[in-house]
Formats: sequence, C-alpha cells, structure tokens
Amino acid sequence: MTPASGPERVLAYRRAVRGARGVPWWGVVSSAASPVVLIGGWTIAAMLQPRPFNQVASTVSALAAVGAADRWVMTLVFLAVGVCDIVTGAALRPAARAGRLILIAGAVFGMMVAANPAHPGGGSVAHAVWAALGFAGLAAWPAWAWRRGPLVPWGLRSAVCAGAVAVQLVLLAWFVGELLSGARQVGLAERFVGGAQAIWPLVVVLSCRAALGSRHLDRVAPHDRPCLSLAAFFRRW
Repeated sequence: MTPASGPERVLAYRRAVRGARGVPWWGVVSSAASPVVLIGGWTIAAMLQPRPFNQVASTVSALAAVGAADRWVMTLVFLAVGVCDIVTGAALRPAARAGRLILIAGAVFGMMVAANPAHPGGGSVAHAVWAALGFAGLAAWPAWAWRRGPLVPWGLRSAVCAGAVAVQLVLLAWFVGELLSGARQVGLAERFVGGAQAIWPLVVVLSCRAALGSRHLDRVAPHDRPCLSLAAFFRRW
C-alpha cells in the first residue's frame, strides 16, 4: 500500500490520534463501572431479600419494586448505572454524535425506571414505558454511532455496530416473549439483556483506546510515524 502524503497524512494523523485518545480515562472508568455496578447490584439486592429470590424467574425491577426489602439498593443501582452511561456517552468522542446522544437518552430513561418503581401485582404503566424506552435506546445506540474510514476503531465500524444491535435485539425479543407469555425465565432473559447493554459501551471504549496500533501507523508515511506516535502519547495524557 502506498504511504499517505500531503493532506492525507494530516487526515490520517487526526483520525489516528482521535481514535487512540478520544476516550479519556474517566470514560474508561465509567464504562467499566457500569456492568460491575449493575451485575453486582442485582446480586447483592437479591441476597438481601428475606426469602429466597429466584433470579431466573423474577425480574430485576422486582428488587426495586414498592414493598421489596431493601429496595433502595436496586434503586441506587439503576441511578448509578444511568450516571455511568451518561458519562460514557459524553466521553465516547470517536463515536458519531447521534449514537452518543441516544446512549445518554437511554441512560436517562433507565434512571426514570428508578423514579417510577414497579408495584406488586398490578405493575406500573409509567415503569413499563420508561423501561421500554431505556431498553430500546441502549440497544439502538450503536446503529447511530458507527463511522467510516480505515482508521475507525473496530468497535465503531458499521458491520460491528450492526452485529451488536442485532444481538441485543434478539436478546430483547427473548425478554419480551418471556414477559408476555409469563414464562419462568423472564428474569434470566432480562439479565442477559441488561448485561449485554452494560458491557457493550465498555467494549467500544476499549476498542477506541486500542485504536492506535501498528496497522494504523502503516497508513502514514514512515517519516511521519515517530511524530504521530509522540503526539498521540502527549494528547492521550
């Protein structure tokens, strides 16, 4: 492949540096904290219930429902995960703006779930609406986050983003099917959906942080590579 030259070198430099350090350290922290807080939170909340809690058959929302024991734990988890996703959306600068805004909106909708808890027996329309919007936003944001170009982090490439959306939609369809049919694995399905939606932003962030590799430098003229690497190092920190 012919090394880039002139304006192409400048463009390659900007894209490579952006992909390497476009996500600051606090975005890595927030994206890593989200799945840890969510999975750890629903596990601890289930352990605090006075009676054995079936996490396969019971939803996460039941742990924050009106009348649940220590419901404040899961309520705080919903709020904390929402804050983490908002911070991640703000930090994920290599992604397209529309995708970042959808991620942030999905996080806000998820926080509204905490403000509108489920009610035992009868449920809650507001809870169901906010939960649906939250699931939809967190599943769809990769579809609007992808970018074009050879130096785009692999987590933001169109095929990868499409695959991520497809997997999450399959999991979401499983959850909705379990919910509507009253099956005994609704809690398991919800946890798979929630776990996938919490982990994917972390995967994208890590792909952005690792974007400045040897294959990206190969696209820049050899005499520009030391300058590119040095600039990327200082811009990262």
